Parts: sequence; C-alpha cells; structure tokens
Amino acid sequence: MKFLIIDDHAIVRKGLSQLLKEEFPESEIMEAVDDVEVFQKTKNKIWDVILLDISMPGRNGMDILKQLRANNIKAPILVLSMHQEEVYGPRVLKAGANGFLNKESATEELIAAVHKVLAGRKYISPALAEKLADGVGDLSDKPAHDLLSDREMQVTQMLASGKTVSEIATELSLSVNTISTYRNRILEKLILNNNAELTRYAIDNRLV
Repeated sequence: MKFLIIDDHAIVRKGLSQLLKEEFPESEIMEAVDDVEVFQKTKNKIWDVILLDISMPGRNGMDILKQLRANNIKAPILVLSMHQEEVYGPRVLKAGANGFLNKESATEELIAAVHKVLAGRKYISPALAEKLADGVGDLSDKPAHDLLSDREMQVTQMLASGKTVSEIATELSLSVNTISTYRNRILEKLILNNNAELTRYAIDNRLV
C-alpha cells in the first residue's frame, strides 16, 4: 500500500503517517510540502491514496488537485481541511477528489474514509451529504459565496485573514491588478462594500 501525504505542516504529516502505519503496517508513506514536490513524486510513481491539504502556501490544494487530474493521476485523492465540509466539500468533489474530511474529525473517521476510497467509492460525511442534498433545491436558498469561483474563494479567505492585495499577488504569482479585479468581483457577488465587511462575512459564514 502506497500513500502520499501532501501538507505543509510537519506535525500534521507526522500524525497522519502514524495513523496510516497503525492501520496499514506494511505501507509505504511519502510526504510532500509544496506543489513542486507533489508533481515530482507523482510523475513516475503510482499511489494507492493521496491525502491532500487544501490550505497550502502559494499554489493551494485546489489548484494542485485540478493539476493532478489534468496530469491523468488516477489515484484516489482524499482532501483534508480545517474548513467546514459545506464550504469546500462540493468544490473538491467537483474538481475530482474522492472525498473530503475536516481535520477535526475523529481518527476513526479518517481511517474509514481511507478504506472507502481504497474500495473505489467516494467518502462523503453526513454534513457534506446534507449540503449536496440542499444543492438540488432552489438556487435562491444558496449562500452568496457559492457563487464565487474557486480562485475567488481563495482570494476571499486571504483577504479575510488580513493579507493585502500586494501580498496576495506575490503569494499567488499574479499581478496586483488581477487580484484587485478578483476583489472587486467578490465584493460585487457578496454585495459588500469593503474589506471589513468581507472579513465579517467570512467569519460569520465560517470561511476562515
């Protein structure tokens, strides 16, 4: 059994490795801390499961997920995040993930999720299942942030965490004008006026 853990926090990688080793004693486990390592370690190696953190510096987990699928990586990908399932779950499933798990979940749930994706099935938590069920209803019932693109959601979270447009542009390797355009679109879609209102919205809706 071969696992690849993608996370920029050493303590998280160590904890996940220990859990996997306890459940799969003969497994091979490797780690990656950024997109460069990810694409190096997936280029000529087949993995049974990839565990991917959504909140990565620079090129975030969503971008990495999409690129892995574009690179024809077939391994099941289980996305882990500190964010709530209802915020990112539908997005990562649409992008090609096989499951989504909140990092605060019990260890038993993580192992159950790994077994499920190994069996060729998708792992969907009860909270995410409810969110997906709600998605078939009236569009007017959807929260405004569901209208944001994946990149707009990323910029929203970065702005709400206190980063400036210039800092975001540098981290994402985009121009200041591009980030400013994203910011204007975000404020328009969420019907907000400034960063202070955006931060309050993000907190109220558990986006950060």
